[in-house]
Amino acid sequence: MKPLKRILSIAKPHQRYLYGSILFNLLYSLLQIFSIVTMLPILRILFKLDKEVDTTTAPAYSGKFGDYFGYLKDMAYYKIQLNINEHGAIQVLAILCGITAVAFLLRNLFRYLGSYLLVNYRVGITKDLRTAMYNKFLKLPVSFFTEQRKGDMMSRISNDIGAVESGIMGSLVDVLNAPFMIIASLITLFILSPQLTLFSLLVFPIMGLIIAWVGKSLKRHATASQEELGNLFSLVDETLKSSKVIKIFNADKILKNRFNKTTDNWRKYAIGMSRRRELASPMSEFLGSVTLLIITWFAGTEIINGTNKDPVTFLAFIGVFFQILDPAKKLSNAFSSIQGGMASLDRVSEVLDYDLKIDEIPNPTPISTLKNQIEFKNIGFYYDKDNVILKNFNLTVYKGKTVALVGQSGSGKTTIANLLARFYDVSEGEILVDGENIKNLKVKDYRHLLGMVTQESVLFNDSVFNNILMGKPDATEEEVMAAAKIANAHEFINNLPEKYYTNIGDDGNKLSGGQKQRVSIARAVLKNPPIMILDEATSALDTESERFVQDALEKMMENRTSLVIAHRLSTIQKADWIVVMERGIIAEQGTHQELYEKNGIYRKLVDLQNFE
Repeated sequence: MKPLKRILSIAKPHQRYLYGSILFNLLYSLLQIFSIVTMLPILRILFKLDKEVDTTTAPAYSGKFGDYFGYLKDMAYYKIQLNINEHGAIQVLAILCGITAVAFLLRNLFRYLGSYLLVNYRVGITKDLRTAMYNKFLKLPVSFFTEQRKGDMMSRISNDIGAVESGIMGSLVDVLNAPFMIIASLITLFILSPQLTLFSLLVFPIMGLIIAWVGKSLKRHATASQEELGNLFSLVDETLKSSKVIKIFNADKILKNRFNKTTDNWRKYAIGMSRRRELASPMSEFLGSVTLLIITWFAGTEIINGTNKDPVTFLAFIGVFFQILDPAKKLSNAFSSIQGGMASLDRVSEVLDYDLKIDEIPNPTPISTLKNQIEFKNIGFYYDKDNVILKNFNLTVYKGKTVALVGQSGSGKTTIANLLARFYDVSEGEILVDGENIKNLKVKDYRHLLGMVTQESVLFNDSVFNNILMGKPDATEEEVMAAAKIANAHEFINNLPEKYYTNIGDDGNKLSGGQKQRVSIARAVLKNPPIMILDEATSALDTESERFVQDALEKMMENRTSLVIAHRLSTIQKADWIVVMERGIIAEQGTHQELYEKNGIYRKLVDLQNFE
């Protein structure tokens, strides 16, 4: 979807605010002109420039469109003269000043209301855009996050959307106000003096060319600036997560140099962007001022030479022309800001338009449970054909059985787990659940059948209770505690300061590795899925923690279909079937006893770990 089209589609629910703002800005523009025009008779009365208007006969309208505005002017002076004759010039002057004051009051009130409604429009769109991006993050496949830097994604959802709000949405006030003001002012100028107005219009094409040049250059620098900001966020994210490694290897100088290089690049692009943005306003103001001075010289010579005997009209013309300069300057600034915002909107759209790759077919098949088996049939997987990760992989996992995958790092074990969870789709072959290709199943239903415990416990900065509750959001407190007991976590949780409602910090860092893993297992137990995937769930634990966790895992896997990826072979000797993988293919398979007696790869792996 094109970026601007996306903004318009997101803006639909908030259009009432925009329409209200346009109405009030239109009224503001009209009153802006009216408040200046009412100064004409005030100046004429003050300086006694007018001869007394003939009040014996009211002005008559000729019926010609070109004479209409002149008729209105004559009628206004006719009414004013009648009131002067009846009440005196001082009283009429006071009334005109009062009318002008009310016009100024209403003008600024309408300006506030227009801006007030536009804030609702602007913030509503920004909120929906940020929500749309977060929802996209939740839908994106795992492969996306292996290819992209998290810091850059954080920059896009924060800085880039912030730049869209300030650059595009923040300029809406001026984009709406300025044209109304310019058009209303031009109409008034044509009424006051068509000749001077046509002369003054010569400046606008030049201003348009300058704005276009500045905008094109600005977008290029804005894109580079936001990309460097994404790099900076990524570097900060890595620094915060790797503080121990940085300190132990004294790597602070290396990272400081990287940071300085990134900030220097950002500074260069940001300065270039700001220079061009700031150029639009003074250039438009300079051109407007030059035009004003030329008009002043042109009209001033006529007044001095006596060819123009209406200096008040000239003063009013200058006053109205001044009203054009400010909105013209704001409009040029707004277009410059929008170009900068468009660069950020393009970066946001890259994420929103990202192909999910793993998606549902039309009318997918619902699924509620595993009845018989899971079958991997002639599976092949690769990112590119020169880098094959799995080749001709065949395996059947029967309901209620535990199948273990073993092998050296890089043999494809975790890839099998990721394919079963449908984090990726197979490149060749198919994965069948009870004879149905998982690509044909409803993704949400299918993943409801799965539970997963990985080597790195993924916990959230929340309470223990809420982390476990994620397995089943509608579970009761008793169910959460029962799951924790199965996971051997209940005892240590009760020793925490606030027990189940203790906050465990970012990534659960207030807990030990074994405690974090047992909370992860409790979460999986609470979900109670028919299929469990264990990806080296005990490999990062010490011996005592491993014993607790292994006991919890065995309780959890009872009467459950399980796919276990094991590094420590002592944890899978009770598995119903063991598959030994090597370089993406199945090298051996059988029970623990069969494979050990075979005296092949599995025997070597066991002996290396001093298993027996």
